[in-house]
Amino acid sequence: ENSTACPANATICNGTSCVLPEDNFNEVLNIVLSTVLTIMLALVMFSMGCNVELKKFWGHIKRPWGIFVGFLCQFGIMPLTAFLLSLAFNVLPVQAVVVLIMGCCPGGTASNIIAYWVDGDMDLSISMTTCSTLFAMGMMPLCLFLYTKMWTDSDAIVLPYDSIGISLVALVIPVSFGMFVNHRWPSKAKIILKIGSIVGAVLIVAIAVVGGILYKGSWIISPKLWIIGTIFPAAGYSLGFVLARVAGLPWHRCRTVSLETGMQNTQLCTTIVQLSFTPEQLELMFTFPLIYSIFQILFALIILAGYRIYRRHRVKTKTDVEKTEEREDSKSVSSHAKINGGFVSNETK
Repeated sequence: ENSTACPANATICNGTSCVLPEDNFNEVLNIVLSTVLTIMLALVMFSMGCNVELKKFWGHIKRPWGIFVGFLCQFGIMPLTAFLLSLAFNVLPVQAVVVLIMGCCPGGTASNIIAYWVDGDMDLSISMTTCSTLFAMGMMPLCLFLYTKMWTDSDAIVLPYDSIGISLVALVIPVSFGMFVNHRWPSKAKIILKIGSIVGAVLIVAIAVVGGILYKGSWIISPKLWIIGTIFPAAGYSLGFVLARVAGLPWHRCRTVSLETGMQNTQLCTTIVQLSFTPEQLELMFTFPLIYSIFQILFALIILAGYRIYRRHRVKTKTDVEKTEEREDSKSVSSHAKINGGFVSNETK
């Protein structure tokens, strides 16, 4: 009698009151997509490694000035910026904590892909991502201990060291294979790099879209978090670039440090949040990592577009100057020949 009132999969049915089995579709979809994206990301990092030269990479390790500047940006500027933004907007304690967790996370691998497209220093980019992920084992607990005292006990935040370790392994092993391929077969490495850079660009967009689909039910959150999620990555890019320039790094490395600073490992932040807070608390702040991810990608694409326009304009201007100089040289040779009655070659006519 109750077949029309209750769904067929109801475990207990009493009139119109039904108990349904737990819907784990989202959880299964999350696992499947995370696995696929992890494999794709490993392949992309393999292709990025094909642009890394072992000597230059080792040079950054032996003379780590660029890595040191990146370290100051990653674990100095970003946590402090998160702290100041949380104070300025007077957000709820649980929301301030998620902003701080994002600020204390290491750099994300998407920065390596964008760094390639803006002609950054790939050797520095990958060494910075590797070192920041490694240093995160100690720097994340320290930064969270220093900055979260005002809002919560730092012991309440669960740091997934296994996830950090997996991120490190998923970065180091594919890049190492890519470096080996670049050393042994440079011509093939260039082909792999071109394919991987395109796949990487598609992957960045795919991650943002997948995140939006999986967590579409959590978009109704405080407008303050939307504003912080917009300002935070922009501040990271800007301050990273300025500090790198003040430290005397060349322009291509300044672009690299900027991207490494602004692009955070949002997947790691999401994992920490899930492990540390109750479902009621998650409703107030769970979507912040996704908001940050979207805006960090958006600003990175704006940086990329701006750099490409600048590069095209610069190359065009440079070509025009060279042509003008050639014409002036040609005219000076011709006039000199006419005055002196000299021979004028066909090249200058």
